[in-house]
Amino acid sequence: MADATRKIAPAVVEDEEPVARPAPVRKKRARSRRWWLILPVLIAAAGAGWYGWSTYGKQSATDTIVTETPLRGDIENSVTATGLLSPIKDVDVGAQVSGQLKSLKVEIGDRVSQGQLIAEIDSASIETQIEIAEAELANLQAQMIDKQAQVVLSAANLKRQRALVAGNSAAQSALDEAIAALATAEANVDALKAQIRKQQATLKDARISLGYTKIYAPMSGTVVNTSATEGQTLNANQTAPTIVTVGDLSTMTVEAEVSEADVGKLKTGMDAYFTLLGQPGKRYPGKLRQIKPTPSTENNVVLYYALFDVPNPEGALMMNMTAQVFFVQSSASNVLTVPAAAVRSDADGKSGEVTVVTASGTRETRKVETGIRNRVRVEIKQGLSENDAVVVGTGSADKPAASSRSSSRRGMGGMPPMF
Repeated sequence: MADATRKIAPAVVEDEEPVARPAPVRKKRARSRRWWLILPVLIAAAGAGWYGWSTYGKQSATDTIVTETPLRGDIENSVTATGLLSPIKDVDVGAQVSGQLKSLKVEIGDRVSQGQLIAEIDSASIETQIEIAEAELANLQAQMIDKQAQVVLSAANLKRQRALVAGNSAAQSALDEAIAALATAEANVDALKAQIRKQQATLKDARISLGYTKIYAPMSGTVVNTSATEGQTLNANQTAPTIVTVGDLSTMTVEAEVSEADVGKLKTGMDAYFTLLGQPGKRYPGKLRQIKPTPSTENNVVLYYALFDVPNPEGALMMNMTAQVFFVQSSASNVLTVPAAAVRSDADGKSGEVTVVTASGTRETRKVETGIRNRVRVEIKQGLSENDAVVVGTGSADKPAASSRSSSRRGMGGMPPMF
């Protein structure tokens, strides 16, 4: 046993050196440390990949084509503008004589008839002028009697002197003096007649001025403004002061501001209409009456004024209302239309292409014949039916375009989305 032990012992001793190998243990630990260093990088890369897929991959997966079925209805192409409402006719009623405004018999909003008394100016001063003019005229007329008597006397003296000269009872010089005296008397009568005519004109003017102290409505209409008050002194020597403004509101005029880029599209007599801010669904139609040749410039923008009239029997339209105006170039009723974004027009402007989603879910390009076009929709004359699903754009399920997608599915007969 002892020998055996001795024989084995050296073997064990010989094996101890190879068994106690520290190097392999260090390699395993180094590899473990490298894996712990690489693992966070791999985790970060995986997280980034997952985030990118969840964000962009999901978004691309949910992107969809937005379609819309053609709609049948009305379409028009028009020039739009803004304008203001004003009476078709208005008159500033002023004072033609100076004086104190004694009474104002109307207020804003009152309806007046032509010839109705609306104001009165104090007439005391003008009545005094009339009295003076009448007295002066009476004085001149009295003088006229005296001058005419002088003519009669001079004519009689001339007749007598002629008889005396014919009988050689008077000198020729006496006859000459009689002729001169008659001529002077007649000239005095003529001069006095001129003074009387002048005084008569002065009296007539004073009486006319007296009539101007009562102010009457020049036309039937509505009082839209008052510029003077009772007791105010009016001075008409330089300009006629305005007392009231009377307007005919039974018909209103729309004065629209049209840019120089659009004014060439307008033609006198073309259909037009406007809407009001408070009544967006109601149209007031008319026809273009006039384009004023003189423009106005605002902020370097040249604007021309286009006018058309509309009846106002109920008085619903008021002055200075803001109107959204439409001048109709072309229009059609009960036609098939699609959004303008869905049509790729050809150079001729009368045809184009649209993309349609078929019942199988594939896309198909179709040639169409187009008609009236505006900024929103295009008339389709040929090439589409009301059941076609026309591609108008793309959208996402997380955005409002989803509602358009659902409507397009209804247009495709309730088919599930293909994209």
